[in-house]
Amino acid sequence: MPETAPAGRARGERASPGLRRCLVTRAVRPREALLRFVLDPKGRVLPDVEARLPGRGMWLSADRNVVNKAVAKNLFARAARAPAQATADLDQQVEALLVRRGLSTLGLARRAGQVAVGFEQVRAALRSGSAAVLLAASDGAADGRQKLRRLAPDLPLIAAFSSAELGAALGRESLVHVAVAPGGLARRLLQDVERLAGFRTGVIAPPADAGPIESTETRETTGPR
Repeated sequence: MPETAPAGRARGERASPGLRRCLVTRAVRPREALLRFVLDPKGRVLPDVEARLPGRGMWLSADRNVVNKAVAKNLFARAARAPAQATADLDQQVEALLVRRGLSTLGLARRAGQVAVGFEQVRAALRSGSAAVLLAASDGAADGRQKLRRLAPDLPLIAAFSSAELGAALGRESLVHVAVAPGGLARRLLQDVERLAGFRTGVIAPPADAGPIESTETRETTGPR
């Protein structure tokens, strides 16, 4: 039988410590894997991907179809037991916030000296075993990605961001190849991107998958690949 939220708490706010229930699917998962929403003082639904905004939390699975269904069925109002205004582009707002969070994490890794950029630097990091996560621009050429993938078939590969997005996060005009060193920021990046996978296709390639990214070739400002 589905859990009923106690009076004074939004339905879906808490299933048990550290876990939350999706308003749409009713699945219970760790809060870090879900998306939190709150109502502002005017009753507007706000995505809270950082899970820090004040107010009663309403939780959804990190999936575009789930967000759209919650909007279409007015589930936020039912969960909050109050009028709730959710815009039709709420899924796009969530995607933009998840992209910004992932790129922010990548920027933190750069400032911590935990990032290698450009084909040669990334290749060196992979050969030395000093990389935990490999990133390839979604609009990058397949051949360079395959060459690097063969050096680290067991690493997760993120193809969530364009070359312009990677470049902006790392202080360059554009970047195709990036590697992140082992540590908390690499784990956080993977966690960030796992939620983004519900909004962008081809985000995370599993280990040992060296298939091509279907795209046009983009060269990095750091020189030839």
